[in-house]
Amino acid sequence: MFRRVLKWLLRIVALLLIVLAIFLVNLVWFRPWSLNLFYEKIFVQLLFDEPELLSSLGLVERFGITAHNGKLGDVSPAHQQHFFDRAKQNLADLHAYSLDRQTPSQRLSTHILDWFLSRQIEGEKYQWHNYPVNQLFGVQNEFPSFMANTHRLLAKRDCDYYLQRLGAVGTKFDQLLASLRVREEKGILPPRFVVEKVLKEMNGFVAQPAAENILSSSFKTRALLIKELTDAQRADYQKQVETAVTASVYPAYQKLIDYFTGLLPKTTTDDGVWKLPDGDAFYAYALRENTTTTLKPQEVHDLGVREVARIEAEMRAILDANGFKDRPIGEAMDALGKDPKFHFSNDDKGRADALAEYTRLITQATERSRELFVTVPRAKIEVRRVPEFKEATSAGAYYQGGALDGTRPGVFYANLRDMNEVAKWAMPTLAYHEGVPGHHWQISTAQELKGLPQFRKLIPFTAYQEGWALYTEWLAKQAGWYEGDPFGDLGRLQGELFRAVRLVVDTGIHAKRWPREQAISYMREKTGMGEKEVTAEIERYIVIPGQACAYKVGMLKIQELRMRAQTELGPKFDQRQFHDAVLKNGALPLEILEEEVNAYIQRTRQ
Repeated sequence: MFRRVLKWLLRIVALLLIVLAIFLVNLVWFRPWSLNLFYEKIFVQLLFDEPELLSSLGLVERFGITAHNGKLGDVSPAHQQHFFDRAKQNLADLHAYSLDRQTPSQRLSTHILDWFLSRQIEGEKYQWHNYPVNQLFGVQNEFPSFMANTHRLLAKRDCDYYLQRLGAVGTKFDQLLASLRVREEKGILPPRFVVEKVLKEMNGFVAQPAAENILSSSFKTRALLIKELTDAQRADYQKQVETAVTASVYPAYQKLIDYFTGLLPKTTTDDGVWKLPDGDAFYAYALRENTTTTLKPQEVHDLGVREVARIEAEMRAILDANGFKDRPIGEAMDALGKDPKFHFSNDDKGRADALAEYTRLITQATERSRELFVTVPRAKIEVRRVPEFKEATSAGAYYQGGALDGTRPGVFYANLRDMNEVAKWAMPTLAYHEGVPGHHWQISTAQELKGLPQFRKLIPFTAYQEGWALYTEWLAKQAGWYEGDPFGDLGRLQGELFRAVRLVVDTGIHAKRWPREQAISYMREKTGMGEKEVTAEIERYIVIPGQACAYKVGMLKIQELRMRAQTELGPKFDQRQFHDAVLKNGALPLEILEEEVNAYIQRTRQ
């Protein structure tokens, strides 16, 4: 009897294993039966193809899946083409699901995914039109930053993974070199200043003694927090890390240095992408992808000119009322930017004081935001200094989202390379934009959404994300956060002017063939910002065409939608509910966001 029961149990287990195997084969290699599974399949495909992204998200470690933490992403030409081939197949599979049988939530997910995949496929013909080694977010400076700030070091095995990643740098950089040579063959070379800057950066990186390199020093600091390690084990790991820096990392960087040294004489001072093959068409595509609108380069340029004039008029009124009557705006802002009373000391104490002030502003904004929003995200945020090795070429600030499992908070990175560039009156707006209720609030809200496919929580649409962050600067003004602080309000307007100027200079460089010096001069004249800061910004727009236009276009669209809701709803308008309508679906193309807000207006009117 026992043997008979055991035989039946074994048959049932075997049957279940066969069913599971069929399910997994269908899920991985074919179009899944379930649309929801298809959404997750696409998400999983992307993640497990990009181990550094998977590490950044901290999504699967809780399930004991950790091997990816010892790998680096594939940047070879073959892998790049694989991305486009898979996007085409995924889009075809998506279209095979009948829209009539989808729930409203599924139809929205399908709409978003269709838009995203279509834009990616459209960009295949421009897949080489970028500079993967650049002074801002290039492979060469992102790797040490990733290892120091994102690679998790919570246990002994994480140290082993750290060493594996150091050992994999040579392969990744060989793949990178192969892709760079493809670009060179196609006549796609970075501007001369980019090559000069990355050579300076990389030469400085490899000139450090291994023990002083950020890869070694950051490991040493963080390994001290791993309780399961003995002092002897820490010392052994530290020795292995420094050896890997010398034996694996530095030779990989030297190959890049040698390549760019040979490339330098072939470069030119032409900065715009108009110089690239089909450059004008590529720039139109870059604007389409980044703004998620159909605005043409000339339309974006004209919009920028109008916005610059409008904002200047508002700034003029504040300046005239606060001791700067009739002084040119750029000159007045330059004077305010140099006034010692608006600066911290240009030393380590001043930098610590600035970080403390940013933290205070974000803490205060978090409490105030509870009156403006229905949904309050749980994720924490920290303020840190931009790593010193990359601060010379980095922007004034940026935000990095936290891990989905809560092991790493969101981080607002402030550039403190020169405290003379950090005016106190500009700090509130920067804190609101990068932190709360800007990027941290929006990204954390999206990550914590329930009942949506994972891609909906993480898919990046620049115009939405940056437009939201810029909208929240304006929202802070509407909420009275600048009450009694005219210079803080002036800082807000300068920030908005800065984004409007971007529309002018980005299109100027890439569509109107402005030289870099003309763009720098225009931004300096209009904003009064420091020369080093403006130069870093202009150089950013040169290597990431179209991205800088997303901010103001996104802000204006959200403001337009808010005004429409207020007008059509009248006394029924509640800004908390409006914000929920904007945030509750995760990031969206502006075209789809408009559809969703229109639907919210119709529901509320009933």
